[in-house]
Amino acid sequence: MSRLRAVRTSTLLLAILSFVPLLSAQSAPSTALPEKIIIDTDIGDDIDDAFAVALALRSPELQILGITTTFGDTETRAKLLDRFLAEVGRPEIPVAAGVTTPPKGTFTQRRYAENNHFAKSSHPDADAFLLDQIRRSPGQITLIAIGPLMNIGAAIDKDPATFRKLKRVILMGGSIKRGYGDLGFGPPTPPQPEWNILNDIPSAQKLFASGVPLFVMPLDATQLKLDEVKRAFLFSQGTPLADALTLLYHQWGQQTPALFDPMTIAFLVNPALCPVQPMHIRVDDKGFTRPDSGPPNAQVCLDSNPDAFFRFLLPRLAAP
Repeated sequence: MSRLRAVRTSTLLLAILSFVPLLSAQSAPSTALPEKIIIDTDIGDDIDDAFAVALALRSPELQILGITTTFGDTETRAKLLDRFLAEVGRPEIPVAAGVTTPPKGTFTQRRYAENNHFAKSSHPDADAFLLDQIRRSPGQITLIAIGPLMNIGAAIDKDPATFRKLKRVILMGGSIKRGYGDLGFGPPTPPQPEWNILNDIPSAQKLFASGVPLFVMPLDATQLKLDEVKRAFLFSQGTPLADALTLLYHQWGQQTPALFDPMTIAFLVNPALCPVQPMHIRVDDKGFTRPDSGPPNAQVCLDSNPDAFFRFLLPRLAAP
């Protein structure tokens, strides 16, 4: 071997050996414990709740302690979750049902819930389940609130001291500067009463006054459209999760969903996807979420990057 070739070989070997520790460090599994979460959802009317639950299931950073259903026919919503969780291989996750309320929306995915041999005969009470889990893990649980806030109001009424032992609440709700249909391309749409706040205003007022750290993902940052190109990519994956979402999407019966609710999960895993700022929010008697003077009672995201959001979401939902 020539001297020049020997020098080159030695240099290459040293480069490879110096790179091995870097590869090992990059591939080493994280030692951080998963974040404990409970999801409170009105799954079954719109389709974005199912996408939020799916994202949580595909996020190894999270430990789902349970899912509670709220608003309207809560038992049938719980049965929908029984089937969804079983079909994607997670039947061990507990499902609890809130108090049934008069229906106001259309339960578009009712057939998925009712044609279901995975459904349990009954489900525990949602507010009791939530409070019990907080007592077991005080200061450790993040509550993801993506439906009207009946269960949260009931838990606060029953045991406000225990409720305050939540680590935080991440809420999809409110409308600070932009209303429905404002995608940032045309003239601004003024703020409006948002669905999750509007359907239980007293519970929303209790939550904003509870003292629990509150992170709010309002309409301003969550009108994220799953267009036909993204749908075609996801629905062609052929995995149990993608197939379940495909079926629920078709039962929903509309074309282009806005994925409001998944931003709560995306923010929890990667807060840079929806940067927050401290604000004092007052929920008025008409359901408006008004920025007001006073000490901050919430961290609020007023803008997000849809491209970054979908680059985070779609690979996770498409994973085997």
